[in-house]
Amino acid sequence: MLDRLLRPLKDRLIAPVARSLGFRFHPTTITLIAAAVGIAAAVLAWSGLYPWACALWIANRVVDGLDGAVARETGRQSDYGGYLDMLLDVLVYSAVPVGFALGRATTPLFIAVMVLLAVFYLNITSWLYLSALLEKRAQGAPPARRATSIRMPPGVVEGTETIVAYAIMLLWPAAAVTIIWVLAAATFSGVLQRVVWAHRHIR
Repeated sequence: MLDRLLRPLKDRLIAPVARSLGFRFHPTTITLIAAAVGIAAAVLAWSGLYPWACALWIANRVVDGLDGAVARETGRQSDYGGYLDMLLDVLVYSAVPVGFALGRATTPLFIAVMVLLAVFYLNITSWLYLSALLEKRAQGAPPARRATSIRMPPGVVEGTETIVAYAIMLLWPAAAVTIIWVLAAATFSGVLQRVVWAHRHIR
């Protein structure tokens, strides 16, 4: 709600910094630095070092605002850069509350479910944003060949795998924690698969 009002101010504040960085840092490098700072904030939250975690969270948001500005300033905007930026934003947005909760979690099942939901959040972003880019580039499959209304890039875990995993979990509750961790790991590997695919095809 407030982004629309604050964005012009943010753009004015970071424009001089973006110009000073110029070609010294590639926008993707800035994206990766921002993500690393955000993950560090999550780790500090997990450790209970909340003031430091907050400082790094704010630093993540500041650095994250620079990649797009540098890309526009140097003419290095790309669909892949925007995709990676969005995906890593979602990773950090998931990691910070997960890190906070892990420091206070009490049961293995709670931790496993929480991580699985965070990975699902990331997974949905990884394919929806990529699907939108493919549609934008007119690289989606013809409507007659689609199983859904938009192109859905394949992943390691899709509908069938999720159905099977949930069914096993419900029929074998004692193994639920292991099943959930395996499902989360397989789903995350699909996210990485899409990032590699996007790096090769939409740069």
